[in-house]
Amino acid sequence: MTRSLPEDPLIRSLVVQARRAQLTRRTMLAGAGAGAGVLALAACAPSGSTKPTAPPDNSANDKTLTWANWALYLDEDDSGDHPTLTKFIADTGIQVQYKVDVDDNNSYYGKVKDQLALGQDIGADTVCLTDWMVNRWITRGYTQPFTEANIPNKANLNPDLVDVDFDPGRKQSLPWQGGFAGICWNKEKIPNGLRTGDDLWSPDLKGRVGVLSEMRDTLGLIMSNNGVDISSNWGEDDFNAALDIFREQVTSGQIRNIKGNSYIEDLQNEDTLAAIVWSGDITSLNAEAGDKWEFAIPDGGGTLWNDNFLIPIGSPRKSNAEQLINYYYEPEVAAEVAAWVNYITPVVGAKEAMDAIDPELAQNQLIFPDEQTLSTVKVFRTLSGAEEQTFGAAFQSVLLGA
Repeated sequence: MTRSLPEDPLIRSLVVQARRAQLTRRTMLAGAGAGAGVLALAACAPSGSTKPTAPPDNSANDKTLTWANWALYLDEDDSGDHPTLTKFIADTGIQVQYKVDVDDNNSYYGKVKDQLALGQDIGADTVCLTDWMVNRWITRGYTQPFTEANIPNKANLNPDLVDVDFDPGRKQSLPWQGGFAGICWNKEKIPNGLRTGDDLWSPDLKGRVGVLSEMRDTLGLIMSNNGVDISSNWGEDDFNAALDIFREQVTSGQIRNIKGNSYIEDLQNEDTLAAIVWSGDITSLNAEAGDKWEFAIPDGGGTLWNDNFLIPIGSPRKSNAEQLINYYYEPEVAAEVAAWVNYITPVVGAKEAMDAIDPELAQNQLIFPDEQTLSTVKVFRTLSGAEEQTFGAAFQSVLLGA
């Protein structure tokens, strides 16, 4: 049922920034070298001259669907089940296979691009990917337009996220979650904490620092620490100055690991004591393994990103996927998910619903950031095609040498 709910001005402030750029959310590669290879593969993939055609929707005869998503990105109980998803299955009779299958925007694309180009079923009926990658899929005809009547709760999407440049009117994508990249440290080993990006390069932390294999987050934080507004029209010199710092810290051995979500394991086993990380992951890590880590947006600033639902061109269960997306746009459901993942929900009314679940969480800055918090983060600006190639290759050169 669609609800008419008041717009949350705090979320509005967030999404005004979020719609300006296309950036990745997270990379979850086991190592940097693999990530670099996949990045190169994806960058060179041809767009093709003929767009594929979607198959007939067989949802009425096939009450199943597969949802591909990132790690630590859906509510989970002690038994490993997902309560909101369990309720959806019970309410609809649609059996859902939930797969933590997205290692990285580029690596996932590298696995499925050939099937997408042929209009084949990739084994997922909905996938959550980041703005810039969603743009690629839509441009190449790799997504199916929504049947609006199947997603009435789209009305609960914050209005400022509707007319994004890569999907005006949100005809083929809908936001799932958003969040921050910042810094984290082991509170037992670093009792005085960290404040700036430069603190990661302290001699005391040599060989115990981790960074993300995602260019926009790692270099975004370094650029911000250099005083660059990463949402503005910065240039090659600004990028290269940050890249030089990154290269120096890798070459010197200050940086131990360049990874995606596997950085969590490095924090747990204390291979790394401090790292560039994603906000909600640290909350989940503390909940699972003890309150040993602290997340903060560094004084120089952090990054802001957003992920989105889409339906791949080859899915024969489109209506089933639309029912799932519609369900997660219920404010109460969105609030329940946000309470577990601690990422920013795009659903209007979720803050009010959170008040009924946990009034303290309704004030959590990682879920409902206020204007002061939002002033400390920026969206990494959209790159041109030429910039994507040039900057991506430069970043990969450091990864390959790590």
